Amino acid sequence: MTPLTDLLAALAAGADPGPFALVRRDGADHLDLFTGPVGSVERLADLPLPAGRPGPATLAVVPYRQVTERGFACVDDGVPLECLRIDRHLRLPLAAAIDALPEGPVRTTDAAFDITDDEYAAVVARVLTEEIGHGEGANFVIHRTMHARVQGPPLTAALAALRSLLLRERGAYWTFVVHTGARTLVGASPERHVSVDDGLVMMNPISGTFRHTGATADRAALLRFLADSKEIEELYMVLDEELKMMATVAEQGGQVVGPYLKEMSHLAHTEYLLAGRGSKDVRDVLRETMFAPTVTGSPMENACRVIARHERTGRRYYAGVLALLGHDQTGRQTLDAPILIRTAEITPTGELRVPVGATLVRHSTPAAEVAETHAKAAGVLAALGLGPQAPDAGPRPAHRLADDPQVRAALAARNAPLARFWLDQRPPGTLALPGLAGRRALIVDGEDTFTGMLAHQLGALGLAVTVRPWHAAGPVSGYDLVVVGPGPGDPNSDIPKMTTLRTLLTGLLEGGQPTLAVCLGHQLLAGLLGLPVHRRDAPYQGTQRTVTLFGEPRRVGFYSTFTARAAADRQDSPYGPVELARDVADGAVHALRGRGFAGVQFHPESVLSPDGVPVLADLLRELLPAPAGELSTTAQA
Repeated sequence: MTPLTDLLAALAAGADPGPFALVRRDGADHLDLFTGPVGSVERLADLPLPAGRPGPATLAVVPYRQVTERGFACVDDGVPLECLRIDRHLRLPLAAAIDALPEGPVRTTDAAFDITDDEYAAVVARVLTEEIGHGEGANFVIHRTMHARVQGPPLTAALAALRSLLLRERGAYWTFVVHTGARTLVGASPERHVSVDDGLVMMNPISGTFRHTGATADRAALLRFLADSKEIEELYMVLDEELKMMATVAEQGGQVVGPYLKEMSHLAHTEYLLAGRGSKDVRDVLRETMFAPTVTGSPMENACRVIARHERTGRRYYAGVLALLGHDQTGRQTLDAPILIRTAEITPTGELRVPVGATLVRHSTPAAEVAETHAKAAGVLAALGLGPQAPDAGPRPAHRLADDPQVRAALAARNAPLARFWLDQRPPGTLALPGLAGRRALIVDGEDTFTGMLAHQLGALGLAVTVRPWHAAGPVSGYDLVVVGPGPGDPNSDIPKMTTLRTLLTGLLEGGQPTLAVCLGHQLLAGLLGLPVHRRDAPYQGTQRTVTLFGEPRRVGFYSTFTARAAADRQDSPYGPVELARDVADGAVHALRGRGFAGVQFHPESVLSPDGVPVLADLLRELLPAPAGELSTTAQA
């Protein structure tokens, strides 16, 4: 007998085997079996992580509603944060485990989505028009749920589904069953959310979906997919959003590695890896990265509001994470957390839920996003008897599309337009400008954590940077530079955020304090200078352009729906003459500068801004000139 056959024998006898988890991690030749008592805690900070023996200590099942810990909106369904305290950990050889797992087909009845294809398409259309079209963000993920009823013992069905996934799914980061007693989760998640090992923090943004039959994917179709601007921009946007998170949990931010092609049984995705060194408690890392933009949207805080406005029900565990916490041999904390997608939840009475979502961007069409939800659900639905099975994956596919030279070249080409600041390693101090050492900058966050990335860039240029939310009180007089940062929303409105930021900018301008305004901050600044701010006919969300900035061509990334417009390159204002860098075709103001202040409509900190660091360096030389006698240098991105 083995621990797994003991567990299966208990099930066959009608006994409760107790809480357990069976997990195969990416590429492993074994399954990890974790057993122990299960309890609930209120906060991520309460997850047990006792010092002592090395190895995994706790497996947490984190619901989406935990995002309220960050003060973000959600439809609160009250689903608990459960944690399995691991008192036994065994490794089971993969082949033997597959042989032991039940192999009978899973039978389900009454399968249907909670909202129809037409209803989901209507929601997609509303989000595109009312949210992205009105400046509320760059992308949003809206989910729907397949409901069904499992025939026979639910836990036996989950283990049979696990066997099917182990045989037929490939490319999954975790393939698993987690049984807490109150619920059973079974799935094959393709995506690492965040991991920490030996102080190295890693994240794994995945986006873009190429659908295939699972047998022989069409190489020409794949190359067309890799060249599709909508799919490329979708990945760039989630890359930017996860870089924002890395900026908060890794001391030097995240370095971008990739892109890669992740091949699965019914589809393939494009992905990047992000890596950076960090020293935070792993529970704080979890909290600061709730939740992945690939299952929420960006900017994150407003994405949660949009989700709450357009989804009918709470998300339960969809878009949350499994989180395996422990210690390594030296006593350092470890974390491995896959996103809870491509996952079914089964109740003890056999009720089955399979949530799935699509990422909506400015180029989305309702029909395509409906099709994407079906494709993403296909793998786990097939394992549960709700779709055609893919052939057995085997230890390695005979032919991997990612090995094709043209596919590799198409993936590599995606990095050509990106900012080297986030792709390259460099010694500390390489980009520092003369005269900035010891000088301080305050960034006021307008609800877009692009400010974390901006802080890393300003820090690399030599400033000591503090980030403060727009609603947090505090002085500005002790800073050499104040940056009024980006955020979602209509800059012409009178909601509290806009009035607060206008008041701040007015005080800075009247006091002559050096000020830099970015995106939303730039729009508000332009309004105070007498420039009209209009909503664009087509949003500039995740758009890269070459624009002329005060005589220099610069390649930069935009995330905006509103823009200031002007008819001339210079204008008088209540705060002195203003020089404008504008589009000659429609008068859109890309940047402006006057005595002691400057504003940019684009995001110099974005991975879409290869010239972002040189632009910041030029602006800082004007706003914070080096003391006489110090030489000037040119920062390279």
